[in-house]
Formats: sequence, structure tokens, C-alpha cells
Amino acid sequence: MYSLLLLAAVGANLVTAAIPVLPGYTLTWSDDFDGINSDAPNASDWIMDVGTSYPGGAASWGTGEIQTYTTQPGNVGLTGDGRLAITAVRDSAGAWTSGRVETQRMDFAAAPGGKMRIQASLAMPAVVGVDAIGYWPAFWALGSDFRGNYQNWPGIGELDIMENVNGVDRVWGTFHCGTNPGGPCIETTGLGNNATCVGTSCLGNMHTYAVEVDRSVTPEEVRWLVDDVVYHRVTSDIPGLAPWAAAVDHGFFIIFNLAMGGQFPDNQYGSPTPLLTTLSGGVLFVDYVAVYNA
Repeated sequence: MYSLLLLAAVGANLVTAAIPVLPGYTLTWSDDFDGINSDAPNASDWIMDVGTSYPGGAASWGTGEIQTYTTQPGNVGLTGDGRLAITAVRDSAGAWTSGRVETQRMDFAAAPGGKMRIQASLAMPAVVGVDAIGYWPAFWALGSDFRGNYQNWPGIGELDIMENVNGVDRVWGTFHCGTNPGGPCIETTGLGNNATCVGTSCLGNMHTYAVEVDRSVTPEEVRWLVDDVVYHRVTSDIPGLAPWAAAVDHGFFIIFNLAMGGQFPDNQYGSPTPLLTTLSGGVLFVDYVAVYNA
């Protein structure tokens, strides 16, 4: 009940937006999450992940996160007014559940000589300070060859378009490639940067997060943007042509999830997360997601 009340209270302050038209780009695919309150996202577009790993994949989703993903509407579902809500909930025994969805399509790609932009308008959980320790919302994309294999990371490429941990008022964007540990992308850390949001706090407010894969330039480049401001770039000469091609020159699928605990929040905090005092009921709201090509 608490999580539903929090969802309603925070959601009332968020405004939905239309899928934008981007100059120079053609819209390839999108979802504005219209639908009935508490319904699951459209099954023709989305897979709802469950449990603590992919079948045959690394335990704890390979990150050390401690929650269990479910398909329950209290963890993941439409809001009825044009948003997807992913809610992290702790039960009376201290166990956490949350939600994770990924696109059915895994062919989102930049063609040779072309560009692709993956973009979403979303609000990070409106949880701050000690209440937020362990929260790890993410909007990201994995190379298509990962699906069904689950053992070939990071060579297949990962684009972390939006990550946030522990209620810090910033967005992180990261490129993963090559081999683990170490390798050309310095795994498991990856090649990343972080930035503040424009105008209002990242936490609890809608902002636009995007990644552009640009194969029209030499060297090829991936760019990370928040509210249309570029804050991070990685070019193909940094990891080298072979690791770059393996990580970039193919299709991707898109993921939204709200993890609790794991390597990233633990490392930022300096000890295991979440805490006993971490607030239950934080929500990742997604207004829309869109893929564009040029």
C-alpha cells in the first residue's frame, strides 16, 4: 500500500510529453506507455524479466544486485496516464522486489555510414539521502548477441544511457566493450562520465536521456546526452577498431530496470547496500522511449 501511495503522490507532479520529432532523424520505433492502470506493458513490445538471473546466466544478474524481479503490478506496470512505473518494494521480512523490462526487438542499430539515437523521457526515483542508499535505476541497451547466450559480456557491447545510484543528483553514462576484467574498456568499470540535469533535479523530475551511435563520422563515435546536452563521448580509436566493431556494429535491445544494491551502489557508498533504513517504494517513471535513425 505504501508504494502505491508514493507512486500516486510523485506521479501527480509529472507531466507526460508527446514523442518528439527530431530534425535529421526518422522515428524507427517508440512506446508512450498508454494503457490501463496496473496493466503490464504491451507484450508485443516488451519482455518482463523475472527472478534473479537469466536462465543459465550469471547470478544476481551479474551485478550483485539483491532484489528479485517480478511481473506484479506493484513492481512494474502502466500508470493509466501514459507512463511506465517500476517500483522497488521491501517486504516485512526485508526482501526486495522490483521490475525489469526489455524490448522484444533487438535490431536497433546504426547502419554503416548512418546514425541511431535511443532516447527516453523519465524520472529517477524521488528518494534522497540515507533513504536512497542502494537504489540503482537504469536505462540501457545490450548487444543483440547477448540474448540467449548470457556469457559473452562485455564483448557484445553495452550502452548505459542513464544510471543513477544512491539518490545522488547526477546521471551516469557508460560504454562497455572488450574483455572482463580490464581490456580496452577498463572493465568492469567501463568508459563513463556523469553530469547534472538541466534546470531541475534529476530525482523525481522528467528529463530526457539519450545515446547516439554515429557511424557517419571518422572515427565513429557514441555520444551521451541529458536534455540534449552532450556530456560524454567515446570514439572508435579509444578501444580500437576490432573491440569497437564487436560492441557497436550490430543491433541492440533496450532495458529499463530498478535494481537494489550491487556493485555500483556498493562501490559508491563504500559498503554493502541497501541499508535497513533504505526507503521502500521508490519509483522509476518512464514517459516514453523512442529509437531514431538517420
